[in-house]
Amino acid sequence: MMKGFSIDEALKENNACFIDVRSEGEFAEGSIPNAINMPLFTNEERAKVGTVYKQIGTEEAKRLGIKFASPKLPVLYDQILNLSKNKKVFLYCWRGGMRSKYISSILGSFGMDVHRIIGGYKAYRRHVHDYLDQAAIPHKCIVLHGLTGVGKTIVLQKLEAMGISTLDLEGLALHRGSAYGKIGLPESPSQKDFESCIVHHLKNAENFGVIVVECESRRVGKLIVPTSVLNAMAKGYRVLMYASLEARVQRITKEYTNGPDNNIKGLQYSTSLLRKSLGNKVVNELNQKIEERKFSEVILFLLRNYYDPLYKYPDSSSNGYDLTVDCDELDEATSKIANWISQLPEYGKPVEDGGDDRANRGSIKECEE
Repeated sequence: MMKGFSIDEALKENNACFIDVRSEGEFAEGSIPNAINMPLFTNEERAKVGTVYKQIGTEEAKRLGIKFASPKLPVLYDQILNLSKNKKVFLYCWRGGMRSKYISSILGSFGMDVHRIIGGYKAYRRHVHDYLDQAAIPHKCIVLHGLTGVGKTIVLQKLEAMGISTLDLEGLALHRGSAYGKIGLPESPSQKDFESCIVHHLKNAENFGVIVVECESRRVGKLIVPTSVLNAMAKGYRVLMYASLEARVQRITKEYTNGPDNNIKGLQYSTSLLRKSLGNKVVNELNQKIEERKFSEVILFLLRNYYDPLYKYPDSSSNGYDLTVDCDELDEATSKIANWISQLPEYGKPVEDGGDDRANRGSIKECEE
């Protein structure tokens, strides 16, 4: 049986499986988080149908579409039937038009319980825009600050594992937010998918009242952090994390050299991006040390002469923050932060009721590289 659902109704389903029947190219530009791509047309087939529609007419385009789609139906049927046994299946295309209607009608005629999203992916994009196009997200942000290597991302992951809501912007962007940000990481998502994942995490955190996020600049790699998120971060609680220089060097070395051939080529390329700031002589010397695998020496130099002066965070306890935490031992630091969060007045309250409208106490600019 085919039934149309609005995107808001579909997203509220706890056992939903979203199937995107658009072409692989459309899917790559953006999709509903965790959706499965089962294209009715390939990129080339979609282009041909569009050309026939423009040059000849609707009926001829429909005939060509049926010709392309028909051979795929047995495989689609088997795949969707298997998924529908344990999930509530929602199909969508670009605007909830011909492609999703066609597949839904055929599967429904065979007695399969599938559902179509009214308005398709376009409706989902409106949903994302509506959520982000506000002055600030309603969550009370707990913003982690600190020098490079203090363990902000690791603490975010540990807090998430403890059941505390987090928004790992660098993790979603697949970029660490610096000249070395892409080393050892796969291709970053599209801006649309980045925004979709942000909204997905924020909606999941609405009943917790607070969300923990690392201080970021407006841009993480090639991706732009929504203004409403940055504005909420600027009004959030500020947590300073600090650690010894030795601990920071060890962490950075472990993370950035953990790859084939210790990521030497990637490290050298990223170091070369700093020529304008460090000069050709220094960059050449650093790249030679990387070639010799003197990673700790390179990282120590970069921290002392580039990153620490750039970010200007305190390297010990400071009165300018709501909480300061020694992060030489990250398990202990995480427990301290988690206990502090649990005592906040906003903790555990739905975002509609929790939080207040505190004045802007910090600047996102201090996070920029």
